[in-house]
Amino acid sequence: NCFAAVSQGAEESEERVMSASMTTLRSRSSTTGRSGRRGVVSHPHHQHQHQRQPYHRHPRSVSAMATASSPKAKKLWGGRFTGETDPLMHKYNQSLSYDQRMWREDIDGSVVYAKALETQGIITREELESIISGLEAVGKEWEGSTFEIAPNDEDIHTANERRLVELIGDAGKKLHTGRSRNDQVATDGRLWTMRRLQVLRQDLRTFLRIAGERAEEEVDAIMPGFTHLQPAQTVRWSHWLLSHCAALQRDDERLRDMIPRVARLPLGSGALAGNPFNVDRQGMAEELGFFDGVCPNSMDAVSDRDWVIEAIFCSVMIMTHLSRWAEDLIVYSTAQFGYVSMADAYSTGSSLMPQKKNPDALELLRGKAGRTLGSLAGILTVVKGTPTTYNKDLQEDKEMLFDVMDTVMDSMKIAIGVVSTMTIHPEKMKEGLSPDMLATDLAEYLVRKGMPFRDTHHVAGEAVALAEKKGCGISDLSLEDLQSLSDLFASDVSEVWSFDRSAELRCTEGGTAKSSVLEQVSKLNTYLDS
Repeated sequence: NCFAAVSQGAEESEERVMSASMTTLRSRSSTTGRSGRRGVVSHPHHQHQHQRQPYHRHPRSVSAMATASSPKAKKLWGGRFTGETDPLMHKYNQSLSYDQRMWREDIDGSVVYAKALETQGIITREELESIISGLEAVGKEWEGSTFEIAPNDEDIHTANERRLVELIGDAGKKLHTGRSRNDQVATDGRLWTMRRLQVLRQDLRTFLRIAGERAEEEVDAIMPGFTHLQPAQTVRWSHWLLSHCAALQRDDERLRDMIPRVARLPLGSGALAGNPFNVDRQGMAEELGFFDGVCPNSMDAVSDRDWVIEAIFCSVMIMTHLSRWAEDLIVYSTAQFGYVSMADAYSTGSSLMPQKKNPDALELLRGKAGRTLGSLAGILTVVKGTPTTYNKDLQEDKEMLFDVMDTVMDSMKIAIGVVSTMTIHPEKMKEGLSPDMLATDLAEYLVRKGMPFRDTHHVAGEAVALAEKKGCGISDLSLEDLQSLSDLFASDVSEVWSFDRSAELRCTEGGTAKSSVLEQVSKLNTYLDS
């Protein structure tokens, strides 16, 4: 069955993407060093990447951030300062409560950077092995939820480095040589976003595949098409479904075009001026999977947040299109329409009215689209006034990015479930068809008889008015009634009153005729197979 539940496949999609190009860090650390780096960096726990952490603030983190700075605990940047940090300022300044979800990307980037330092002779082979071993241990603590956040941990970078030094000693202090949190956070964020956009694109294409299969199988169902929410012309259910596929296909094309711009490595840019130790940026890019190379300008690399804006924008477009799709289905699933029924898995009931079955999944798709749009306005507002290179304003990008990415990825999986399990009711669709929807066909009948369209439009309008005056449907007008409006009407006018014929006449490319709809399905499949 082409509508077989795909939720399991959707849940596994992120795992497949995350693990597709990755091996273990330990095996790579034993085969790369001064001799060069190859492939894509991996982590022994990448197989669990699909278990996304919530973007909201971690309770343990919040309590830690609210703790006053310990006199004995040094901040990584604290040498310049002699006074204590206001505890509220520490809490206000920190980002670990939400950027800790990038722990894997931070470790991956640190492993690759350590290899680059070893290649340049900044650290020894033994120090490299110790650093990689320590980073692996830190990663296991994060994965096992045993990582203990210290009061002075400001962000994922300082937390991981502080713990690394605790585990391996002074060798860990060499890891940040030539590196700034400015290029580090941009690297982590790009890598985190790139991985999730790849998953999102896979899920989007899964939706398109299922919708295309439904369109092909249910091509004979005809229904009213609407403009201004008023019945307009006869269309096929499949034609309607494919109209939303066309919008979502554009979203897939946008992701395809945009992901390479995310896949450019900032690491090696330092704070703003570049790296003084001539680390191999192209090699690091290759190993981390930044397939479009490196950011070409170090000042731009640390301050560019186009990749955040574009990721949010593309996600907002997907949510907007899902919202419009959901709105149609909400209307079509009402008792007044009855064209479709939602599966129980994606519906809820009323706490008061036992008869209710509410399409809450669809309503939430529609509602959550509004929140993502707010984040798009938010990130543009944050970025627009920042002067050149890094400013702390840019820390505000993460919560918006995380929230939008979580929302669109969850929404896409919900949409897959809905499109896989909803039931259509072709007989109810036919009941929604009314003869007045064939008024345009009546005008086109006269066009085929040689009358100019503008005149035929007027005559068809007169026929509608005559039917209303007589209290009957336009199809119930007699031949004599029609001939009183134009002597071009003949007995063959009765053929006009067929809804199936009306649909089949729209046989141009992209139209609602059966052949045209099946051609659209074929084109969609060709696109998905390419």
